[in-house]
Amino acid sequence: MNGSLERLFHSYLDGTLSREGLAELNSALETNPEARREFAEWLDLDASLGAIAKGRAAEVEAVAGRVSPAATWKAALALAASVALAAGALWFWQGSTRAFALVKASTGATGLSPDEGLRGETREIAEGTVKLRTRRGAEVVIEAPAVFRFESPQRLRLVKGRLAADVPPPAKGFTVVTPDGDAIDLGTRFGIDVNENGGSEIHVFEGEVVARAPGLGDPRSLRGGEALAMSEGGGDARELRSAAFIQPDELPSLRAALAAGQETRSAAAAESLRSDPALVSLITFEDDADHPGVYRLVQGRWPGSCAAEFVEVGDHLRLTLGEGRDFAQLTLAAWVRLDRLGAPYQSLLHTDGWSEDNPGQVHWMINGDATMRLALRGNTLLPGAAGRHGFPDSLTPVLPEQGRWVHLTVVYDSTVGTVRFHLNGRFDSEVRQQVAHPARLGPAQIGNWDKQDRKLSGRIDELAVIGRALSDAEIQELHEAGTPYR
Repeated sequence: MNGSLERLFHSYLDGTLSREGLAELNSALETNPEARREFAEWLDLDASLGAIAKGRAAEVEAVAGRVSPAATWKAALALAASVALAAGALWFWQGSTRAFALVKASTGATGLSPDEGLRGETREIAEGTVKLRTRRGAEVVIEAPAVFRFESPQRLRLVKGRLAADVPPPAKGFTVVTPDGDAIDLGTRFGIDVNENGGSEIHVFEGEVVARAPGLGDPRSLRGGEALAMSEGGGDARELRSAAFIQPDELPSLRAALAAGQETRSAAAAESLRSDPALVSLITFEDDADHPGVYRLVQGRWPGSCAAEFVEVGDHLRLTLGEGRDFAQLTLAAWVRLDRLGAPYQSLLHTDGWSEDNPGQVHWMINGDATMRLALRGNTLLPGAAGRHGFPDSLTPVLPEQGRWVHLTVVYDSTVGTVRFHLNGRFDSEVRQQVAHPARLGPAQIGNWDKQDRKLSGRIDELAVIGRALSDAEIQELHEAGTPYR
């Protein structure tokens, strides 16, 4: 949009447009489909901002029974401009032949070609991720499974799926329309999640977004760190789930890993684990029939793969491990993508119960300070050993890895009384124990534990339980073979 039109739009919305300016604006709207589209988007944004600005002068004057000359003049301008908009309605919706957005990159998503233009057609991706750039420079990453269509360069309808948007100042006002309502950007980074039932959530990573939905009443302003679920009964505040969305800067390393054959290498590593005589269980979530619980199946590390996602306290996945056997050595390894780290704990794997007469029960978790913990019932630390609250904890927090796939591993050896932690294939620390019972498995959960004091917020793509102590070299190879990044 040229500067002259932008000044006219500003003057119109401010109520200061002269009669000469009105004539110029109407002329542009009558002859230029692009100007009509831009003008409608400015009106839409202004309406939402006006509803939020409770103290604006025109509303105060209206309540007092007075209408200012500026407000009256603005109403007259709206009537005049609406004539031009009505005359060009067909052109407004059909638009010009210029694309609303271009496909800039894709990771495992078929049916979308690089630099392909998107106009008003509905598109669907069954697997993978696609990065789009709008005409004004907004970058949008959409993760499968998803159905979407652009209604204009500044308006995207998301029927289902997830997107992360990075919106620069020239694209301020970019709007995502969901089945529940609209998210109107005010120059920011945000995510939208529309589940298979049409329920939608807005997550603001940075800046500000206006949520507008029938169930909300007045439009609602959300700022960085806030999230909202839109519904007919009114919006519910949510915890920010930053890692639920693939960000634009994450996509290049995901694409590079696919191009380097990492998906094939990861599958080979999984097959190697399955052939290990010491394997207790390898859970990949490709088939949820054997995993009862409350969770959501979403895309995993690879296009079209599955991961289990947990959000609320109470979300969990039930397992039976090891048939109640004891293990002198035990290795736990998982690919996780953690949404939010905080008090009290993130539950990775918990055997049922925590009884004094059942020593060796295994609880693997992330602490409130983002370090790993492996707690076995009845174990005690060696005097002077590093650990908090009497349990072995890692030194390095996983918080710097928040928002990305990370490989977590812990190796327990009761024969020598050690707990060894690894983060992304690298040895982190070792904690020695004075009392070290054999690890006792059996009925267990991923996610919420029965005391209701912990949860898991994020995805688990692969969980390996191995009845022996993997070496540092084996753990490094497991990470290098399975990482989705290059």
